[in-house]
Amino acid sequence: MNATPPVSVIMPVLNEERHLRNSVRHILEQEYDGEMEVVIALGPSTDRTDEIAAELVREDPRVHTVPNPTGRTPAALNAAIKASRHPIVVRVDGHGMLSPNYIATAVRLLEETGAQNVGGIMHAEGENDWEHAVAAAMTSKIGVGNAAFHTGGQAGPAETVYLGVFRREALEQQDGYNIEFIRAQDWELNFRIREAGGLIWFSPELRVQYRPRPSVRALAKQYKDYGRWRHVVARYHQGSINLRYLAPPTAVCAIAAGVVVGAVLTPLGFLIPAGYVAAIAAGSVPAGRGLPLKARLQIPVALATMHMSWGYGFLTSPRALAKKVIASRRPAVTAAKV
Repeated sequence: MNATPPVSVIMPVLNEERHLRNSVRHILEQEYDGEMEVVIALGPSTDRTDEIAAELVREDPRVHTVPNPTGRTPAALNAAIKASRHPIVVRVDGHGMLSPNYIATAVRLLEETGAQNVGGIMHAEGENDWEHAVAAAMTSKIGVGNAAFHTGGQAGPAETVYLGVFRREALEQQDGYNIEFIRAQDWELNFRIREAGGLIWFSPELRVQYRPRPSVRALAKQYKDYGRWRHVVARYHQGSINLRYLAPPTAVCAIAAGVVVGAVLTPLGFLIPAGYVAAIAAGSVPAGRGLPLKARLQIPVALATMHMSWGYGFLTSPRALAKKVIASRRPAVTAAKV
């Protein structure tokens, strides 16, 4: 690999007027000497996202757009991959902010490790009390377990990474993202890359600022979808589940059982939900260090929303989704243009 190979940055975008311009600015201002292009796949937004994207295209010849009429993230990613042309493909979301040397570091790590995909830390940062609370929950072990791309850790092989910087040949070998995975498409693609003998590499050197969902309702929907689609991955790829993913649905079942027992048989049943509340309240104390009081008080709400929504989504995930996914597999990306 050349020291500074050209890179293609791909962005699936839908209703991102709040962060899109800043996200693209963090890409265009990268400390990287190689050639770069940015391909934004535009879903059917209902805000000013398309207008902002058009402005970015006019302002910088490195920025291009492609349509994504479905609005689905994996379809957007595949469309952007097809429209891009360089041997290194960098995925960035419309609300993600790359650190200044992100691309240069990722290209170096691809060369040093021989990995097919490298990624780092999803560094959640809020802009108000609620978002600060969610960010604290998303970067704590009580919130997300031992997921290195949330909480940090040592560099090394990983099951999956946040976003990802890929060798194009790895994406083409796997025919891109499975378009039926509305969520968990990263985990599913990385599983296939690993099954084909490829290496996925995590490094804390790579850091992307992430803006959390702005409300309880939006966070609940996000995590319900995560749980639902992670169960689809488990059904589609046998042996891909582990105990960390079973913790939220187990908690949902235990709390529901405790409430029923407490209401019907004995008040002792309420010890289970009470114990859960006490646990997340205690876990919120170290997670909230340095935050304003209003943010600290909302961390238990964020944690409970994440746990219960993920668990509910996992438990209620329809089996038919896995069958639909299996039936949908077909080539999704073409060969590189250069």
